Amino acid sequence: MMLSFNRTISFFIAGLLCMGMGSCTPKEKIVFKGVKNIEVQMDDNQEPLLTAEAFFYNPNKIKMKLKEVSVDVMVNGKLSAKVRQNLKLIIPAQADFSAPINARLSLKELGLLDTIINLIGGKKYEIQYLGFIRVAVHGITIKVPVNYKEELRIRL
Repeated sequence: MMLSFNRTISFFIAGLLCMGMGSCTPKEKIVFKGVKNIEVQMDDNQEPLLTAEAFFYNPNKIKMKLKEVSVDVMVNGKLSAKVRQNLKLIIPAQADFSAPINARLSLKELGLLDTIINLIGGKKYEIQYLGFIRVAVHGITIKVPVNYKEELRIRL
């Protein structure tokens, strides 16, 4: 009889913990709204450095922390940059927020001479951001997928 009572209490506590953890997780997905303020500059090594801001919306009633950005930047279907950043950015509840993005562009894949001519002329490129961000809610991490395309005219 005592064993059955202890087992019942254990199941009850486990159920409460599961419900408690479920109430701490976000109910709705974070919305990726796009990338703005894109700048491409040449660094000291004559490699293009892309800086931008990624914009999101948190529809949940709880604040979170942005822990990681892991996004591949595809230019006209070819991998051009990898963004791998660890952050500790507070995400307010039910609000827009942004995260800085810094990445080195790989001109090898796109063809160096053609790319430089196209960048000077302001050619339109199809840019795709593919990957995920990782957010934390009360110590629980959640992976939010990112898959966004846009057409962009890039000039140096």
